[in-house]
Amino acid sequence: MSTEEVTEKAKNMSVSDMAPIYTSDKNGNDETGDGSEAKPFKTVLRAMHHVGAEPFPQIMVDTKDPEKAGFDIIAKAQLKKMTKLFGQEKRKMENQKKQEAEKAAQHEKNLEEAKKITIEEDKSLPAAKKIKLRVAKDHRDQRIKVYGWVHRLRQQGKNLMFIVLRDGTGFLQCVLADKLCQTYNAVRLTTESSVCLYGTLQAVPEGKSAPGGHELIVDYWEVVGFAPPGGADLVVNETSSVDTLLDQRHLALRGEFLSKIMRVRSRVTQCFRDHYFARGYTEMCPPTMVQTQCEGGSTLFKFDYFGEPAYLTQSSQLYLETACPAVGDVFCVAQSYRAETSRTRRHLAEYTHIEGECPFIDFEELLNNIEDLVCDVVDRFLKSPEGELMKDLNPDFKAPKRPFKRMDYAEAIEWLRKDGFKKDDGTFYEFGEDIPEMPERRMTDVIGEPILLTRFPADVKAFYMRKDQNNPKVVEAVDVLMPGVGEILGGSMRMDDEAELMEAFAKQKLNPAPYYWYTDQRKYGTCPHGGYGLGLDRFVTWLTNRYHIRDVCFYPRFIGRCTP
Repeated sequence: MSTEEVTEKAKNMSVSDMAPIYTSDKNGNDETGDGSEAKPFKTVLRAMHHVGAEPFPQIMVDTKDPEKAGFDIIAKAQLKKMTKLFGQEKRKMENQKKQEAEKAAQHEKNLEEAKKITIEEDKSLPAAKKIKLRVAKDHRDQRIKVYGWVHRLRQQGKNLMFIVLRDGTGFLQCVLADKLCQTYNAVRLTTESSVCLYGTLQAVPEGKSAPGGHELIVDYWEVVGFAPPGGADLVVNETSSVDTLLDQRHLALRGEFLSKIMRVRSRVTQCFRDHYFARGYTEMCPPTMVQTQCEGGSTLFKFDYFGEPAYLTQSSQLYLETACPAVGDVFCVAQSYRAETSRTRRHLAEYTHIEGECPFIDFEELLNNIEDLVCDVVDRFLKSPEGELMKDLNPDFKAPKRPFKRMDYAEAIEWLRKDGFKKDDGTFYEFGEDIPEMPERRMTDVIGEPILLTRFPADVKAFYMRKDQNNPKVVEAVDVLMPGVGEILGGSMRMDDEAELMEAFAKQKLNPAPYYWYTDQRKYGTCPHGGYGLGLDRFVTWLTNRYHIRDVCFYPRFIGRCTP
């Protein structure tokens, strides 16, 4: 029953005809209550609004008698006070409705008047050159044409409107005056609408500021596509929950923060490629649908491949090794997949894997290559146009300096013991145990610089890693640990002896037959070789100082989320 119907019914009833209405400050709920004794409202005011108008039925409240439970009739003084407050609120609501109706009527009137106003392009003006906003500075004092989305919109009186335009390459303040901001399209314009603007690009007056230091004085414009009233701000905004932001990722990406992150990620990816090509590597494109495993079967995504079992790749390493005899040093930028149930802020089910493999190197050369990779990519990025975005995203960032701190696994175990860091059961980590995320993060955050953590126990690392010739209990493996993020890269020297590799397969209870294309590398001219895999997502998380890895992903995939 509507409020109006309840009010009308109340007018035709005496108080004695009405059932009491119950409220309870202790047990009531203004959202789910219905005024019954079993489901009372929380407040008297809510009960009055439920009735809608005087006369009110008996209003029951929590009894004040400590000796009994239940309800008493509301005191006359409290009833009088609440009735007065109800009247004030009702008048306020009625005035608000009236104002909203007047506003809506005025809006409709403005729309009707706006329909009579038309604009046309002045053909006597110089032809407008279509440009992207990233090159706007090169076209000052010229007539240009720009396409984009309304990022911000501000009306100043009837004769002036400011639009901050976004085209994905930059932002531009645009000024619309007189008839240009009085048309039917101008009255209906909302943020995230797409538009085409014509005008002359001018430097902003002294003492004023705008993106790029200039603004477009618009002389003609058109709407390409309208956005709903309120724009994207009604869907995603500063108060949106994490799940809402992820559900509406396609709209959240339009914000300044995420769009900057995406541009940084794009440039960083290019910097990795530039590094490799500058050092003579060849890029390969390994398969992502495989029938062998690389890092262990527990984290494989399995699927049906034309009636045969297959998996999404965990790493392209094994395939990259086969390319070395053909093209020498190789790398790839590809997706990898891990069916991990980890819910940490650095784990993903799908991530971008940058992997490299080099023949005829030793462990020291591998460590130097990794150090060179990280430092050179950071240096290239900071010198790029997108490096300027670090002023907004991570203004305190300092490029890592060579040489990185080098620490053996055994030294790390001892460091944790001296630091007093213990496991959940209260004991210290012992040699032979995997060092998980929390102690790893503790070390990096306290030490405060990149760490090359090396020489892990053979039993906690992958089967293909080469053992240290001076200590067969450990393997020539390395993890790169960064402050704030932890591990961003894992690598090792690979077993190059066929007999030793076959023994490792047997120990892992793996059938080597499906890996013939991999084991043949040791049969047809083996060589010492090593490589690594770097998580691009973690690298960008470290670079931009983000708290959670999902912030740097286009559409993040992790346990519980595979949409949109």
